[in-house]
Amino acid sequence: MLLWTSCTNDAVKDKKDIPSVETKNQQVIASFNGDSAYNYVAKQVAFGPRIPSSKAHENCALWLQKKMELFGAKVTIQNFKARAYTGKILSGSNIIATFNPDAQKRIMLSSHWDSRPFADHDPDPKKHYIPIDGANDGASGVGILLEMARQFQMQNPKVGVDILFWDLEDYGEHNDEVKTGTDDFWGLGSQYWSKNNHIPGYSASFGILLDMVGAENPSFTKEAYSLNYAAGIVAKVWTAARKLGYQDIFRDVEAGAVTDDHYYVNKFSNIPTIDIIHYDTGEKNGFFPYWHTTGDNMSHISKSTLKVVGQTLMQVIYTE
Repeated sequence: MLLWTSCTNDAVKDKKDIPSVETKNQQVIASFNGDSAYNYVAKQVAFGPRIPSSKAHENCALWLQKKMELFGAKVTIQNFKARAYTGKILSGSNIIATFNPDAQKRIMLSSHWDSRPFADHDPDPKKHYIPIDGANDGASGVGILLEMARQFQMQNPKVGVDILFWDLEDYGEHNDEVKTGTDDFWGLGSQYWSKNNHIPGYSASFGILLDMVGAENPSFTKEAYSLNYAAGIVAKVWTAARKLGYQDIFRDVEAGAVTDDHYYVNKFSNIPTIDIIHYDTGEKNGFFPYWHTTGDNMSHISKSTLKVVGQTLMQVIYTE
């Protein structure tokens, strides 16, 4: 991932649960449950590192499918093969959950559900080939979307919503190894889907990707590819966050470009998609302090952060 920007870190402020609010269309927006989202994150982590061909990967995929079906979604599993930077052929599964399938207007929400096979940025070099828990980097976004799906079951949004869990997002080149000079070994699941939509000709009005959205002291800035491809959607989401009082977290700062799943969706599927991602130039690698280390575990997941992101997305979806 390549990115540069100038910003400072803001601490997330604890906020009480937001009561249901009435919009001008008299549509009630329920309060997002941060505790529930936290439990969904913890469940994923409990399976173990979710890397290809592992039992944890297999079990977590089945659990995600069953949870979405339980929430009333039509679930499609898109199995695929992809070549890793090592030349190894990997098996992956994108998990697609469809809500309100008859609605013409559709919104796409997504996050990757796999975890990094290597802790290649850990301060201890001896741990550089240990798989990580991926509590924030992967599981946090999925946890938020699972809680949103639970809410959809109780109150169907007026628009159609498709939730996509990308696989093999985090199998990019090991930091200690010789570089190939390409970023295309990241986001393998979204690359495949973007060129092979699960429904031929699939389209959505816009998409929102979540990545690293559950850690304490978050900093969400306006990522460059998001502004380039979908500036209006960035404005929509950041306005929603500001109305909820989250302007210190969803910061009005233009950031650098991140090669993430949204890049391939924009490039190959032409669906204007943004990335809500923790980025802070005060950190060595730009991301949250435990990015791609063994410290990316449940001890650093914040219910308050999950609440902030989830409530913001609820505001966006239910006011469409």
